[in-house]
Amino acid sequence: MEATKTVLVTGGSRGLGKNMVLQLAQKGFNIILTYNSRKDEADQVVAAIEATGVKAAALQLDVAHANSFDAFVLSLQKVLTTKFNSTELWAVVNNAGMGAYSRIVDAGETTLDLMYNIHVKAPFLLSQKLYPLLSEHAAVLNISSGLTRFSLDGYAPYAIMKGAVDTLTKYQAKEFAAKKIRVNVLAPGAIETDFGGGAVRDNKDLNSFIASQTALGRVGVPDDIGSVAAFLCSSESRWINAQRIEVSGGIHI
Repeated sequence: MEATKTVLVTGGSRGLGKNMVLQLAQKGFNIILTYNSRKDEADQVVAAIEATGVKAAALQLDVAHANSFDAFVLSLQKVLTTKFNSTELWAVVNNAGMGAYSRIVDAGETTLDLMYNIHVKAPFLLSQKLYPLLSEHAAVLNISSGLTRFSLDGYAPYAIMKGAVDTLTKYQAKEFAAKKIRVNVLAPGAIETDFGGGAVRDNKDLNSFIASQTALGRVGVPDDIGSVAAFLCSSESRWINAQRIEVSGGIHI
């Protein structure tokens, strides 16, 4: 059990992030999660986490706006001190994000800027600002996508930013090693969540097509991802560093 350790998960109130925090709580970690606009959803997740016997808190954060990060870090430090009796984080999971579907010939500057702000600028600057709070031997986990290994028409604005996350991870692992901090990237395949409007979950034809292209013959579910994220934040994975770990059931191999 990891009872004295606290993990921060951005975008932890829904989808894959929600599953991650619940799986981390099962391992005994205390949890701080962020939400964008739905405080009611975040409060429900906090209650579910606390029901497992660990501490939890939710903070508002819109990762699209880097000018809010300094204020967020101050709020985080306050909550660490008052609720968790701590000044350190054991792990940070850069999970918050959203998709964008547009072919290259149609994609506009607004879409590209939004994808950059959320998926590249946010994990870069947030990790930079949170680095002083990370304990020795801590972990950073970035969330990428299977779409950086294979390409599907219409996903370029999203996928190219996740490609930058894969590269960012290696540089963070190199530099953060000064504190013996491990940095890895988890790349989910297609998962049945509300991400992207819930198409993978709700579109039967799309779901069947993805399953047909996956070696294990089905589409992923949140439990497939959350359990791996929890493992990569734990001391069980202490010798895994600078790795891209795809969790996709073997799609397009």
